Amino acid sequence: MSTNQISGVTVSTQASVYFDGKCVSHGITFPDGTKKSVGVVLPANLTFNTGAPEIMECVAGGCEYKLAGTDAWLKSGPGDKFSIPGNSSFDIRVTEPYHYICHFG
Repeated sequence: MSTNQISGVTVSTQASVYFDGKCVSHGITFPDGTKKSVGVVLPANLTFNTGAPEIMECVAGGCEYKLAGTDAWLKSGPGDKFSIPGNSSFDIRVTEPYHYICHFG
């Protein structure tokens, strides 16, 4: 089951917009200082770079993704998660809006 609601957080009202608007996200901060982002990727083929390790959680929609150094495209749908190492990248193919939570670190 995917996360439906996140309570007790501070939300950044200024969106981060990437790839000419194909990805829009908002940062959230938990009381303990943990940071995540919630957003949407619109239909596109994109490459994201990571600094810290990330876990992408699909809330709605779906995507196909390929981690750096691999040849396999894998699917992610509602409730699915995939992990990306720090200082790496992943390719993502989206044909319908992909709603996500990005868990950092």
